[in-house]
Amino acid sequence: MSADGESVDEAGWDVEPGDEIASVVEALGHQQKRWREAAGLTATEFGAAIGYGGDLVRKVERGARIPRPEYLDAADDVLRAQGFIKAMKEELARARYPKKVRELAKLEARAVELCLYSTHNVHGLLQTPEFAEALLRTRRPALTRSELERAVAARMARQAIYERDPAPELSFVQEEVTIRRPIGGTIVLRRQLEHLLELGQLPHVDIQVMPTSRGDHPGTGGRIQVLKFGDGSAIGRTDDEFGGRPVSDPRQLRILELRYGIIRAEALTPRESMAFIEQVLGET
Repeated sequence: MSADGESVDEAGWDVEPGDEIASVVEALGHQQKRWREAAGLTATEFGAAIGYGGDLVRKVERGARIPRPEYLDAADDVLRAQGFIKAMKEELARARYPKKVRELAKLEARAVELCLYSTHNVHGLLQTPEFAEALLRTRRPALTRSELERAVAARMARQAIYERDPAPELSFVQEEVTIRRPIGGTIVLRRQLEHLLELGQLPHVDIQVMPTSRGDHPGTGGRIQVLKFGDGSAIGRTDDEFGGRPVSDPRQLRILELRYGIIRAEALTPRESMAFIEQVLGET
């Protein structure tokens, strides 16, 4: 709690160093301060009027804190800003998500084909909110409640990819362990398996399972991601090659595509995989 009695973690999110969204947050801060001073309110008085501490108000006005949407609504109403502060909600919606997630979401939004091999966990684009939260709770050091909420919301926001028109082609290969590990307990896992079966019915989504018994395949080095774009370019990444960094060089991409092609060929077919997931669901 702050000196003003406000729980900082619950009130918003810090602006990350070097984040381009900082200019938007700063613009909001300047605008709020102008309206607040015109209303003759101190930061503490204004904070009390909208149900937050003066410490948060000052951080927002310095451009150091990203406020929640309900903060903007309250600020606009109290300051009688005629919708000018509320209008910032759309621009700040992107700021709710960590910079790294926003950059990934931009790439996924451009991609016309995604090839994704997961070794340890169900891929983020396939996760239910409950499963994502349970998975993120395993991180150490533990995330704060605000960080956890932000991370889950960001992961779910990426799933807007399923609503795109035209839809991208999505190919997932999941190691068997990822659909058996009881992240979050039995109920959470069952709902996750049901969700996989639902997504597997979409015409542009292929979900395949790599049985643990198939040990002789080139995925033992870790995850593989290949995103292909409409202009013919692509970007890829793998855990054990190229320093784990994203690559776009055609020679490096060929290596990833070769590996993914073999992995996909050795995994169960999409139809076999749906039957396998149903079997695991029945055993859970």
